[in-house]
Amino acid sequence: MARVIFYSKPGCQGGTKQKVLLTAAGHEVVAYNLLTEPWTVERLRSFFGDHPVAEWFNPSSPKVKSGEIVPEKTDAETALQLMLREPLLIRRPLLEIGDRREVGFDVQKIDAWIGLKPADESLQEMSENLMKQDLQNCSHGPNQPKKQGDCNHGQGSQQHQKQGSCNH
Repeated sequence: MARVIFYSKPGCQGGTKQKVLLTAAGHEVVAYNLLTEPWTVERLRSFFGDHPVAEWFNPSSPKVKSGEIVPEKTDAETALQLMLREPLLIRRPLLEIGDRREVGFDVQKIDAWIGLKPADESLQEMSENLMKQDLQNCSHGPNQPKKQGDCNHGQGSQQHQKQGSCNH
């Protein structure tokens, strides 16, 4: 099984599901806080490979959702500088296994890469249910109902998320 270095936002519901799926498949998950990691341009860039710049961005980031930042109109150098200043803009998770690095959680790609078959039959149903979910996007994105007390992803949410009270 693989040792997965997993960079995500603490408390992110999607990240939690992703880590559960990896662990159920017998992989060792070593989690790091993407928001406090001391990124450099070169290191961060290494996770994006040949993905288009627009796919480097977290589509649930308040600045992306508001239109303040338009990933499709952002060049690579500008994107990296923005992400170094504001890590919430980085698509999650960032994965490192051996010498390979990837961005996002494409279940089919990860299954082909390291395998996501449950290590134990008792985890089969849970794993199958997780693999059917959209594990690429925010668990409570724009089309998901929010409970009272959830973050609003609107004005002021940047400060809200910096304080750590946002649940995703």
